[in-house]
Amino acid sequence: MRSSVKKAYFGDYSFTVWENVYKPAEDSYFFAENLVVNRGERVLDLGTGCGILGIVAAKNAREVVAVDVNPYAVQCAKKNAIVNNLIDKMVFVQADLLTSLRETETFDLILFNAPYIPTENVEAESWLGRAWAGGTNGRQVIDLFISQALMHLKRTGRLLLMQSTLAGNEETRRKFAEHHLNSNVIASLALPFFETLLLIEARLDV
Repeated sequence: MRSSVKKAYFGDYSFTVWENVYKPAEDSYFFAENLVVNRGERVLDLGTGCGILGIVAAKNAREVVAVDVNPYAVQCAKKNAIVNNLIDKMVFVQADLLTSLRETETFDLILFNAPYIPTENVEAESWLGRAWAGGTNGRQVIDLFISQALMHLKRTGRLLLMQSTLAGNEETRRKFAEHHLNSNVIASLALPFFETLLLIEARLDV
């Protein structure tokens, strides 16, 4: 038995969260509550953590590719997919963002609950810290993701990004526009201390 194992639940799904793996919090559940996956879609779940979003998406998806830089998260998510009887629809990859994908590989839907908390980079030196530490302005990973995402999105596809107002909503929308993506905030959740969670949807500007 792994030390410091925790449990998490969403609807009929149950998740075991290993040590060194991000435990679902307000942002995870808020994202899952607002996640709509059309039947037969191919989905990319970046920063899968314990697998909560990818597993919820797999119910309707044709295939979910779940990616995390954290090797503990990849194995934890895989175990949770087995427990929730969705392993046959999922592929698990250890990689930093989109670096492991072939240039020709595209998806109907890309999900990313980004590390968005402004913090000193030293926080990202641990596996757990990398799940939430977004650099000094909270945008270090968000901006890198936006610069890479377009080539992996189908022409009719969409992208869902979770971030906080602490990392700058308008800057995110400007970055999307620079990469020919139209974006809108489709859901928001106010938190204490003047912070709001934002679920931003982006689509190709056609």
